[in-house]
Amino acid sequence: MTSLRVAVPGRPAHEYEIRVEPGGLDRLGDTCAGIPAHRYALIADSHVAALYSDRALASLAKAGLDADLFTFPAGEWNKSGAEWARLCGELRIEGFGRDSVVVALGGGVTGDLAGFVASTFMRGVPVIQVPTTLLSMVDSSVGGKTGIDAGQVKNAVGTFHHPSAVIIDPELLGTLPKYQRVSGIAEAVKAAAIRDEGFFEWIEEHSGALRDGEIDATAGLIERSVRIKAQVVAEDPEERGLRAILNFGHTFGHALESLSGFSVLHGEAVAAGMRMEVRLGECVGATDPDVGQRIDEVIAGCGLPEVLEPPLDLGALLDRARPDKKARGGELRWVLLAELGRVALGPNGEVTHAIPEAECRGALEAALRGAFEAADSDA
Repeated sequence: MTSLRVAVPGRPAHEYEIRVEPGGLDRLGDTCAGIPAHRYALIADSHVAALYSDRALASLAKAGLDADLFTFPAGEWNKSGAEWARLCGELRIEGFGRDSVVVALGGGVTGDLAGFVASTFMRGVPVIQVPTTLLSMVDSSVGGKTGIDAGQVKNAVGTFHHPSAVIIDPELLGTLPKYQRVSGIAEAVKAAAIRDEGFFEWIEEHSGALRDGEIDATAGLIERSVRIKAQVVAEDPEERGLRAILNFGHTFGHALESLSGFSVLHGEAVAAGMRMEVRLGECVGATDPDVGQRIDEVIAGCGLPEVLEPPLDLGALLDRARPDKKARGGELRWVLLAELGRVALGPNGEVTHAIPEAECRGALEAALRGAFEAADSDA
């Protein structure tokens, strides 16, 4: 078992444990008992509930805790205001109050939606995150971001509501389809690319084992990714500066997800976004020239699909990206790499870059062509 603690500064300060523990789901009740409540609300989507809710409820019951299951239909499109309102209403109808705890059992959609329910129900109750996908294990379960999609913008409405605990059980990945497991590797590649070249080299070396779901390699990927995320979050819990580096690949990634009607998985979209944004950095002279090729190669080696397939309209991507919450004053801002393991800083030390529209369009057209050419050459 690996245990990390995240200290979140603020008023009041908050600290929580991240536990990477095979079999952790069956010890969920013991974890919840350490976060006392009158009742526990287990929230899961329809797919995960069918797989794991009985085990979770059994563990809670064994610890003598009163818990009820609340479900919602699986799918990103159900991370909506309507589902948020319905879940909050059901909690109230069933008699849950301010002395409740929400347990989010599932992937990134569940973590975001259940976390948003927890942050707003009765003006806020604790949440325990129990991720079931690789993507949520390496990234979204840590850091306290919650939210729902609105107006075709991913996570347009949300809060910072840090969990009281995160329980990561790698054994739960055994029921995850390969394409979803592979998709999650993209967020680990992102973490390595922005913060730790040694970790990036480790992913390069173990890409085949990661692609095949080898358990020791996957556990190593989770632990190292979570350590990076925890360090960044502890330094900047509400994304007022440094934490924005975690958005590398996401400006275009979120736009691509939205344009696809969420048929493209988040990790697939982030992989495509990284390919484009690293080439944007190369085009404007911020990024070392060999970085894009290495990112292409590690993405391919880990088994992530090529999702940048023509025809892909730059204008449509930019139009979908502009309303993104990362924009400032209606102007897109980009996280650019200087080299692997280090982001490029602006003249005042800022970690995001505003590039004038005319220059941005030319550079992004070149980035699109570069991504296509790389995909063609890999084929």
